[in-house]
Amino acid sequence: MERRRPVAGVIAAHAGEADTVASGSEDAALLALLRRLDEGGYAFVTPTPLTHARVVARADRQRARCVRDVLGWSLPFARGEIDAEVEMLLDRAGMLHADGALSRSRVRVSSLHDRLFLHSAYPTHDTDAVFFGPDSYRFADLIRVELASIAVRARLRILDIGTGSGVGAIVAASACRDAQVCATDINPRALRFARINATAAGVTVNAHHAPTLDTVEGAFDVITANPPYIIDANSRLYRDGGGMHGAQLSLDMTRMALDRLAPGGRMILYTGSAIVEGDDALKRALADAASAGGFGLDYRELDPDVFGEELDQPGYADVERIALVAAVLTRPA
Repeated sequence: MERRRPVAGVIAAHAGEADTVASGSEDAALLALLRRLDEGGYAFVTPTPLTHARVVARADRQRARCVRDVLGWSLPFARGEIDAEVEMLLDRAGMLHADGALSRSRVRVSSLHDRLFLHSAYPTHDTDAVFFGPDSYRFADLIRVELASIAVRARLRILDIGTGSGVGAIVAASACRDAQVCATDINPRALRFARINATAAGVTVNAHHAPTLDTVEGAFDVITANPPYIIDANSRLYRDGGGMHGAQLSLDMTRMALDRLAPGGRMILYTGSAIVEGDDALKRALADAASAGGFGLDYRELDPDVFGEELDQPGYADVERIALVAAVLTRPA
């Protein structure tokens, strides 16, 4: 079935970002690419990097046979052998690079909730890569469930911290059409892709390039966050969660958020937590933060064991497992 084409939208920007996707720009070419793919019914669910590596290692997956191979599996292709308009738009956007006699795309495109999202091509080695994967789908579903339980009221204010490709902000804006939605990130490339993704989705998001919440004003009814939670030796922005076996950034974002929640507001955190001898340090730290401020806390494991391969790394020598968790903190009304 052909996908419904979204109406025009815009992501407003701050701190030096452009206000719109300028006509004739590289960003405009990427926006046109998303719309072209949308009209053609393009769909691709991005797996984990480990699954991706296994698939593209197969003997019959060394060269792209279609657009989905190029923009989903990041396979190389020969010029003139894929959809001509897609190739032209990638070229115009400056998103093609040579791989011997073939070419590769610098971006991927994934589908989520009937929307398309630009993000970085596989493998995501760059320190400022914009990541998208299974966590993006779980995060989006968690937001949908939590927003469905919020009493309907006019002009909700929603903030997505560390927006990345814009999943949290765009899903929230799509679910609450009358809401004022803001987003922050420290990665300019992420904000660029989020801006284009929001425009393609037909929603308005106010984006801020900032490591803190100092650039956004006032209190928020809903704050969402999907911070990185892995120890990363290369300190990649999308992956490195800092101390506490990768949970420090999740705790820091939550503490920032609690100070900005309106009465009755809630913080929706999706992240991972390393379990050491049965103990969940992030759960304890969030419980302490909630208790100190009089907030309610609903904390639950969504998946008890992910990224088991990380346990071979030195920083995880004492870790039993990495759990995916959801934490919802609520300020009393």
